[in-house]
Amino acid sequence: MSKQRGIVVAVPTDSVSTNDQLPIAVIGAGPIGLAAAAHLIERGIEPLVLEAGPSAGTAVRDWSHVRLFSPWAELTDPAAEKLLAPTGWVRLDGAAYPTGGDWAEQYLQPLADVLGDKVRYGVTVTGVARAGRDRIVDAGREEQPFTLHVRTADGAEERISARAVIDASGTWSTSSPMGADGLPALGERAAADRISHRVPDLKDPAVRARYAGKRTAVVGSGASAFTALAHLADLAKEEAGTHAVWILRRGISANTYGGGEADQLPARGALGLRAKAAVDAGHASAATGFRTDAVERDGDRLTLVAEDGRRLDPVDEVIVLTGFRPDLSFLSEVRLGLDERLQAPTALAPLIDPNVHSCGTVYPHGVNELSHPEQGIYLVGMKSYGRAPTFLAMTGYEQVRSITAALAGDHEAAERVELTLPETGVCGGAGLFDEPDAAQDGESGGCCAAPATLQIGLGAPASSGGC
Repeated sequence: MSKQRGIVVAVPTDSVSTNDQLPIAVIGAGPIGLAAAAHLIERGIEPLVLEAGPSAGTAVRDWSHVRLFSPWAELTDPAAEKLLAPTGWVRLDGAAYPTGGDWAEQYLQPLADVLGDKVRYGVTVTGVARAGRDRIVDAGREEQPFTLHVRTADGAEERISARAVIDASGTWSTSSPMGADGLPALGERAAADRISHRVPDLKDPAVRARYAGKRTAVVGSGASAFTALAHLADLAKEEAGTHAVWILRRGISANTYGGGEADQLPARGALGLRAKAAVDAGHASAATGFRTDAVERDGDRLTLVAEDGRRLDPVDEVIVLTGFRPDLSFLSEVRLGLDERLQAPTALAPLIDPNVHSCGTVYPHGVNELSHPEQGIYLVGMKSYGRAPTFLAMTGYEQVRSITAALAGDHEAAERVELTLPETGVCGGAGLFDEPDAAQDGESGGCCAAPATLQIGLGAPASSGGC
């Protein structure tokens, strides 16, 4: 490794090293990234996990107060459990529903600790390319290793070589805006200090004070919005003047609150019923068919204006829970095949289109659906779903099992399906996910099986909403 003017360049010690001797880079030390590392080790392949945060599951810790609506049995990966077993780690109660904090502390961090120096923290990937080839060049492209441009916590730059790249960085860092056209509403950026994109942790005194006795608009129609409405309703019972205004782009129908008691993810069904109870009790009022066009500010209060000219009464705060989207900026020099609508891999997109599918109607998939024109790079976990909101953690575990088998040359195992997903019995039908769930079971947290605000939730003391 050489160092020049604050720039560190990773140089193979053996100049005749082949690509097969290089590690496989895994971006993100969340649930799916760490599972990928565990499967690679099981296959005898060296992983190098690059995590931008200071610990495993950094994004998950951001919603540590949110309870998932998938139980422990669906939140741990078999290969990861094998790595953990010799350490004395005890398999968790499969029927219990953990919070994001539980998931990080009781599973993700112990797994990362077992991986040891195969996980590097404080490393942000700023670019991925083929060594010496931009995306235009064909000649010798597939023979070249990948090079990852990274920035460390102290500001130093490095170049890391890898034989393949598994991007499990999730979508948590890129929240979707309030504007109905997918772009920020007029005035949204200027009002950023009064707008949050996270389910509030009302156990935090500072956060509680922000919403207590206030009028808050909640924009979104997924489990994250349900969670926020339920928690604000609880606050309204204790703090006079607390009221939520629920902003929906569509009307209220039989499907608005999810499947209720018919949902085969019972905790998620209960969450929808709690949101309905908040509206029925008058703790929340709904503004339907409201597609936000502008945010007008008058002092500390905000007025939302719809595309049709309707204006809501002023609110003190706005919580925008309209989903997440993938950050593709650092992948601009590799050749990805992405659906033009969902920004998901082309072969996967028809299977996860939220207009027609739910987490329970997406069949398990692997390397075939996740491959790109650029061989050797894979988007996995919530990032693989692009803007679709229905991701399950166990779907991600199956993804990386298949991909790592293919990378090891075991094509029979890569093609084999080793996962049966539960049918939820509730998701489906055009427009159901008009405003996607913000929570995700996967990396960086909404989905059919993760936090509410990532791409799952119970009516328990902790915030709810996640798969």
